Amino acid sequence: MSISHAPPDSVESDISDIADPVGVAAGPSPDLVPLVPTSSHRTHVPRWLRRTTGPLLLLALWQLLSSTGVLAADVLASPGRIAQVGGDLIADGSLTSAMGTSLQRVALGLLLGTVVGTGLALLSGLFRIGEDLVDAPVQMLRTVPFVGLIPLFIIWFGIGEAPKVAIITLGVTFPLYLNVYAGIRGVDAQLIEAGESLGLSRWGLVRHVVLPGALPGALTGLRYSLGIAWLALVFAEQVNADSGIGFLMVQARDFLRTDVIVVCLIVYAFLGLFADFIVRSLERLLLQWRPTFTGR
Repeated sequence: MSISHAPPDSVESDISDIADPVGVAAGPSPDLVPLVPTSSHRTHVPRWLRRTTGPLLLLALWQLLSSTGVLAADVLASPGRIAQVGGDLIADGSLTSAMGTSLQRVALGLLLGTVVGTGLALLSGLFRIGEDLVDAPVQMLRTVPFVGLIPLFIIWFGIGEAPKVAIITLGVTFPLYLNVYAGIRGVDAQLIEAGESLGLSRWGLVRHVVLPGALPGALTGLRYSLGIAWLALVFAEQVNADSGIGFLMVQARDFLRTDVIVVCLIVYAFLGLFADFIVRSLERLLLQWRPTFTGR
């Protein structure tokens, strides 16, 4: 029995037929085209322009309604009138003096509230006995509207600066307590176990694991507290006050000056926005180790 061997040329022909069954001649491979995300094709608009578009449109609509008489001057003054009144208040020094007094009250109340709220949260979050002693009373007190305590604070502290600072302190304390406490108790237990296995002491765990893990929650609580601080200031300065932005608003209410009232509200808004900007800058500085999604 003889075995026939196919010639080499026929073998190569069979292999080429298998590789190219439809008979298309092999050519150079096509060039790869890089895929570009759809978002990169969008027209780039500066973010500051996008963030200011909404307020500018609202301001233009406001001016239009005032110019056409839809908004009467005694109901809501026009933006031009408000800008003029704001300039007059700055020129005579009444607005800058009121801003300085209000900032002093907010700063002192925020400092005291931060110390009290953070201290109670650390005591309650780090120690079980602290939680048993502190958490229940704090949860009870935070359900009481702090504005309703103003008459009681006046009886306790008089009509000076103490009740105003006390109401701001109380308003700041509870958001900080809740967020710092939640941040401490939200730390992953596996990180605690890893720190213990590496030989960290109790203070080392608190310093290197617990506090960094609770920092995002603490900064969020600080942002909430700043908003409530300005809200508490509005109420505090309208009760037995003889200085501050709230005092200017009370005087303007008595004389039906809606333009002065709006100027004071705008000052409140910009002061709150500036304070929030400071906290957000702190977040970017202190939380560089924690990359997060920033939107597209």
